[in-house]
Amino acid sequence: MDTNELIVLLADGEYHSGESLGAALGGISRTAVWKQLKKLESLGLKLESRKGLGYRIVNGLDLLSEITIRQYLTKECLEILRQISVNAVIDSTNASALQGIQQGVTHAALYLAEQQTAGRGRRGRTWISPFASNIYLSLVWQFTGGASVLGGLSLAVGVAVCRSLRGLGVSEVGLKWPNDIVTDGKKLGGILLEMQGDAAGDCQVVIGIGINVAMGLEASQHIDQPWIDLQSLMGAQLPSRNMIVAAIVNELVSVLQKFQTTSFSPYRQEWMEYDVYKGREVMVQLGDNYIFGTSQGVDNGGALIILTPEGLKSFNGGEVSLRPAI
Repeated sequence: MDTNELIVLLADGEYHSGESLGAALGGISRTAVWKQLKKLESLGLKLESRKGLGYRIVNGLDLLSEITIRQYLTKECLEILRQISVNAVIDSTNASALQGIQQGVTHAALYLAEQQTAGRGRRGRTWISPFASNIYLSLVWQFTGGASVLGGLSLAVGVAVCRSLRGLGVSEVGLKWPNDIVTDGKKLGGILLEMQGDAAGDCQVVIGIGINVAMGLEASQHIDQPWIDLQSLMGAQLPSRNMIVAAIVNELVSVLQKFQTTSFSPYRQEWMEYDVYKGREVMVQLGDNYIFGTSQGVDNGGALIILTPEGLKSFNGGEVSLRPAI
């Protein structure tokens, strides 16, 4: 029996008797239902049972749905996307996307997951991924010209994410170079890019985006930095995760289409409008070295510009870390 069927049945947050669940799942016994419910608990789902009523998932679940996401996508986006894959539990959406590339799915393929068991952030950090709570998505996009045309891509992706979230009503969302989505000094999401293919010719970029939607107290205890989620920011105005995914993908596809021919420069000014460190005293860490100065935004290639006592200095991504000056 597919555990996903049981999740869908209980997603409404209402009580369901063991007998009705067994019947809906093909006539299995109450004992078999109980065993499947224990598997749901292993996913971190909070189950509640009450005599005479049955079982429920506390507060229900806002599950992802390919059909619903497609209803919110623009006509242009629907024409371009070749695949939308919604998964329950996988290692990571980026890993699934990279595997898809190896199998010949090399452009405009979207991968989503309810939960990741090996989600990663920048510099190998673990990305906390509670089930059906946040957004974990990866989009495969093919570029011609190799790595040389990709400068500033993660920043352009950040612009797309900010556009989408502001369009949904999150007015204070901003960007921290090179790929953090932040609000009020706290991390709301992140971007992770991975490239495959010819570094000088046709290549595919997996664009991974994670957004905290409704993190939950238990999952948040494993996060080692200040964080915030959309539920905290929007309260009762929080859209469904399907709507949020579609808003992000609509903007992302629009930006990527233009980026192929223009690179980052058309997005530079908008990125700096979202830049939460522009004009602030900052510290740049390069390995064991620390450089202090005033952030001046970014150049047309997406490099960070810092005014130091020795003059202007530029920094690209990789192992560079940016923080407020201590």
